[in-house]
Amino acid sequence: MIKIRPFRGLRPRLDLTGRIASKPYDVLNSKEAREEFKREPLTFLQIAKPEANFDDNVDQYADEVYEKGREIFQKFIENGYLVRDEEPSMYIYSQVMNGRRQTGLVVGSSIDDYFNNTIKKHEYTLPKKENDRIRHMKTQMAQAGMVFLTYRKVDEIDVLIADLTKEAPLVSFVDELNVTHELWKISDTAILNELQKLFAAKVKYSYIADGHHRSAASAKVGQQIRDEKGNYTGDEPFNFFLSCLFPSNQLQIMDYNRVVTDLNGLSEKDFIEALQNDFEIEEKVSAYKPQDLHEFSMYLGGKWYQLKAKPHTYDDSDPIKSLDVTVLSESVLDKVLGIKNQKTDSRIDFVGGIRGLDELSKRVDSGEMKVAFAFYPVTLNQLMDIADNDMIMPPKSTWFEPKLKSGLVINLLED
Repeated sequence: MIKIRPFRGLRPRLDLTGRIASKPYDVLNSKEAREEFKREPLTFLQIAKPEANFDDNVDQYADEVYEKGREIFQKFIENGYLVRDEEPSMYIYSQVMNGRRQTGLVVGSSIDDYFNNTIKKHEYTLPKKENDRIRHMKTQMAQAGMVFLTYRKVDEIDVLIADLTKEAPLVSFVDELNVTHELWKISDTAILNELQKLFAAKVKYSYIADGHHRSAASAKVGQQIRDEKGNYTGDEPFNFFLSCLFPSNQLQIMDYNRVVTDLNGLSEKDFIEALQNDFEIEEKVSAYKPQDLHEFSMYLGGKWYQLKAKPHTYDDSDPIKSLDVTVLSESVLDKVLGIKNQKTDSRIDFVGGIRGLDELSKRVDSGEMKVAFAFYPVTLNQLMDIADNDMIMPPKSTWFEPKLKSGLVINLLED
């Protein structure tokens, strides 16, 4: 069963919340972050992505980059832009996008739950990205990016959170993507105790939906501080990491699509013929979005195609082999296009479903890419089944929207 705790959140001053709270650090590059700086000088991206304060010729992993983030962070506190709550609290965070609402609970999640796999993972992490977040957190002694966790719904928790959100939110703003963000603070000791008891008794596991590198880095930083201090009670802030827990029935996974630079020496005709061994292929008159599992769409030579995987390409009794990302990886990317490692091969790129099919056709029509593939999204049940079996998904399998704002609530690692 999972362990959660309240903490004294550091938050933007109420009148500045919509200006400071930013996109996560990993959804844009440095150039895009600099554009955000121009649009909003108080964006938390200055702190979460400090390399964007420098020219491209500066190494993003240089000491001065992390120190710059710490310097700006301290200025935000000194100037009163960020204010710490006096009492330990949990926070209800609700988002509305395109009429769909998801409501989670912002808490400290136990690093011991991470280490003992009570917090389930479904992706490998990259040491370089992990180390970047470790240095970021250790330099600032803070966690500012929430780890997006999910759990199988519990009626008693749903009812309690629904009751708490009947009051007007403490914070409410609409961002540049027209997503509404609302925040409530819970500081009543009796309610906090009840939430902790419910999660301890009713929630066997939580699952990382988004934030594998942040959670791994947070756990390792907490362990580093434990080792440095020698003596600790287990209740100090560094024993927990900033997370937001959502019931799985409220979440929606979007497709995470692929674009490839070439056809591995094949003509378009020969490429389509090669695919016919594993797929039923039908040309479409307009952009086509997959309607079910084991179905794909492909954009090639200015035309859209529907691809239906033949039964021998998947195994619905196997959590990994049932995934469409596995089918495409094995039957197209590896077998036909010669892409063995999607993490390292420069011929492939990944496009979040939030960008739509137009982004796929645009990148092919521009000549940058040769072919694009769109998926039917992975389901939450598939994700949890894989994690429960201690399996790892292929890279770039899931895309969650809306993204959690960075800097909305911050966990300081020392009281």
